[in-house]
Amino acid sequence: MCGIVGYIGNEDARDILLKGLSNLEYRGYDSAGIALLNADGVHVFKEKGRIAVLKESVDPAVHATLGIGHTRWATHGVPNKRNAHPHQSATGRFTLVHNGVIENYSQLKDSYLSGVTLKSETDTEVVVQLIETFANEGLDTEAALRKTLQLLDGSYAIAMLDSEDSDVLYVAKNKSPLLIGLGDGFNVVASDATAMIQQTKQYVELMDEEVVVLKTDSYTIMDLDGNEKTRAPYTVSFDAHDTEKGAYPHYMLKEIDEQPAVMRRLLQEYSGKDGTITLDPTITEAINESDRVYIVACGTSYHAGLVGKHLIETIAGIPTEVHISSEFSYNMPLLSKKPLFIFISQSGETADSRAVLVKVKKLGYPTLTMTNVEGSTLYREADYKMLLFAGPEIAVASTKAYTAMIAVFSFIAVAAAQKKGIKLDFDPIHEMSIAAQGMEQMIDEKALLKEVAREYLSITRNAFYIGRSLDYYVCMEAALKLKEVSYIQAEGFAGGELKHGTIALIEDGTPVFAYATQQNVNNNIRSNVQEVAARGAHTCIISMEGVTNQADDRIVLPKVHEAFTPLVCAIPLQLIAYYAALQNECDVDKPRNLAKSVTVE
Repeated sequence: MCGIVGYIGNEDARDILLKGLSNLEYRGYDSAGIALLNADGVHVFKEKGRIAVLKESVDPAVHATLGIGHTRWATHGVPNKRNAHPHQSATGRFTLVHNGVIENYSQLKDSYLSGVTLKSETDTEVVVQLIETFANEGLDTEAALRKTLQLLDGSYAIAMLDSEDSDVLYVAKNKSPLLIGLGDGFNVVASDATAMIQQTKQYVELMDEEVVVLKTDSYTIMDLDGNEKTRAPYTVSFDAHDTEKGAYPHYMLKEIDEQPAVMRRLLQEYSGKDGTITLDPTITEAINESDRVYIVACGTSYHAGLVGKHLIETIAGIPTEVHISSEFSYNMPLLSKKPLFIFISQSGETADSRAVLVKVKKLGYPTLTMTNVEGSTLYREADYKMLLFAGPEIAVASTKAYTAMIAVFSFIAVAAAQKKGIKLDFDPIHEMSIAAQGMEQMIDEKALLKEVAREYLSITRNAFYIGRSLDYYVCMEAALKLKEVSYIQAEGFAGGELKHGTIALIEDGTPVFAYATQQNVNNNIRSNVQEVAARGAHTCIISMEGVTNQADDRIVLPKVHEAFTPLVCAIPLQLIAYYAALQNECDVDKPRNLAKSVTVE
């Protein structure tokens, strides 16, 4: 959550920073600001609202080759101009942007800043005022920064300017993501590589409790005690074109359409010439050596994990549990003797999941991260890792990462089964290819799905999704997607649970979407549909070819292997949510109060 950019070099920093913030706006958009340092001093521009509002307020006459920027998702202090970043010290010497949460900011304010009048409600301002306090005591900037950081409890990613030194950009990181980007005659700072991909593809990872002194043609990494460290850069695997919408009106629609191609990319990455699934053998061995798999995730990743549990148990025969990260971290259940932990995160920076990762690593248990971002924190810190290969996902509501997670879980399950000598009754590569074709077919049904959204969701404030078995897990994701982008109150339920309380909410016209893709529970879910229809619900059945169909099934999905039905089911749930959001005139790519990468607990 929140996004940071910084630039030091020979070009005009203003437009570079504003473009970088636009690329990062999915990380937060309550407010935004930039600071530019030139011979006339520090020029700060910040506004409540989107980057477009900020752009209007930036003086085009101000030119500088050094600057920092920030787009905010509010934690401490309401979203307004006063609380927007950058924040400055009392004299204006230091200017700072910050992601993360400083847990002991109130105590630090009482202990060190009793004589300082704060202008904002943020924990960030306490940090920049502390730095100036220590500088006033005689410390140089680097030492004042390091002393301040040693006092902080919590998470931070920081970029800072010193008005008395226009040759240096100061950077620091702990628990919140931050990268250094390397260029020819310039260097940059970014919360993730998508921000500055137009400038460079060469990046250096920063570890926790590290400080960087960044100059136009050099960088020095050190720990909080001032000990220097060296680390080679890496090259990101995507380019600026991958982060652009092209002819699409929204990133969400573009990313929905990209899903069949993602499936084919995954087949290329995880299958061998002999037609078998090929994983790093150490991953397969770790899975088969475990007596229980624990999947830990949040939100959409959690829903993908529920499908993953089904796949691992039914294909590989390994008991599997799925846990919400934020609950597991503080309420750890009794564990088996030989657990393996799988962490799922599109960004690889999810703070709740990382908190669990840190705990289980201290206990000595093996860990595997499944993520879309190579070099991210969860990717680096886990024992094993698998990439989603979905390409940059910009829309806040996840689509292609969700289906990529399900596909990777199927590869894990199949590889484990093959290693154990379990004979499968299907060809996983062939069936995955059929699923990719099925996804393509449903993408071509946009007109139908737009009409369904108009018919069922144009005048409602709530909706229900019901399903059984794998369809139940799909329904949970369907409800989340609808809530996220259209603000319609939606819930996903197991069909059999309706009569245990939820059916009391059904009244005339209540939209109820029912997934019916599983043959063994087909009659049951259709009975549930009749129960709600008898009480006035406006029902929409989404079934699959080959499963006994009724004449009034509204949407019929192409037939795929039962294990891969969630992949095809995902397309209508995503497009229905998308079109419902358009009907409600919602900001599809940037829903209110949400951010893409949740980097605070």
